Amino acid sequence: MFRKLTPLILLAGLACGRLKEPTAPGAGAGDPIDPTATFTRVQNEIFTPTCGQLGCHDTLGRQEGMILSPGRAYAMTVGVASVETPQLVRVMPSDPTNSYLYRKITGAGITGDRMPQGGPYLSDAQTKLVRDWIRRGAPND
Repeated sequence: MFRKLTPLILLAGLACGRLKEPTAPGAGAGDPIDPTATFTRVQNEIFTPTCGQLGCHDTLGRQEGMILSPGRAYAMTVGVASVETPQLVRVMPSDPTNSYLYRKITGAGITGDRMPQGGPYLSDAQTKLVRDWIRRGAPND
């Protein structure tokens, strides 16, 4: 159902240039990257307690076909085209502004509702954690 981005899609994106959607709040290209911003922290502090709740991005709810439970979340996010906006990748390593997941949690340049749907939204510290993990290249640690 979901496919990894093919080299052709990546080349098309490079040829056309990066998308110039509104910059997500806190994109923070100039501030230092927190070296402790790891996928494990994103999973434990955000995905599991917030996104992976029953009926949302769990194995039953599968909103937008995405499961954010441990052991599945990384493969469902990094380098995978967004369902709502296929020209964007859910997580584009090193590029939070062009990562649909980051846009969804900040509410900038998205289709559909800001996440978590209906709030409460992520705190500034949680948003920064996701942003810095992406800025670090979205490693799977």
